[in-house]
Amino acid sequence: MRRVKLDRIDLRILQDLQTDGRITNVELARRAGISAPPCLRRVRALEEAGYIRGFHADLEPMRLGYEVVFFALVGLDSQSESVLTDFEERMRAWAEVRECNMCRGPHDFLLKLVARNTAHENELTTQLTSAPHVATVQTIQVIRTSKHEPGVPIEAEAALADEET
Repeated sequence: MRRVKLDRIDLRILQDLQTDGRITNVELARRAGISAPPCLRRVRALEEAGYIRGFHADLEPMRLGYEVVFFALVGLDSQSESVLTDFEERMRAWAEVRECNMCRGPHDFLLKLVARNTAHENELTTQLTSAPHVATVQTIQVIRTSKHEPGVPIEAEAALADEET
């Protein structure tokens, strides 16, 4: 991946794409204050440089039959690289695991999972606790999500102020 030095236009493009991945290139260019062809070139360069990982729809789990969202704090019996890698590969293959994060602290991994119902959650938890090298599992069921903001904060205006000084 080649490195792209981000300017305020790139940051504005990233900010707008993160907010609305379906925005047209023409509208994206208008908001960034450039014409459509260079805007498209910038988007492609940002993708090639790894700033944009992909585009996807943010789906509503309940509408698709997943009534339960829960987190699992997982402790392994070993922190050897082979055990960690094996666990990560196992979690990548598990469809209900939507995020797998290695952690620093009392637990080795924090997982985000979806389940059709509480019985399915219990089944998944049982499968998780019986997975190789899993020593402890603590689950936390989500009651309500009051904020869901994918991505990261991008402040194109701050970059503009930096350029002007």
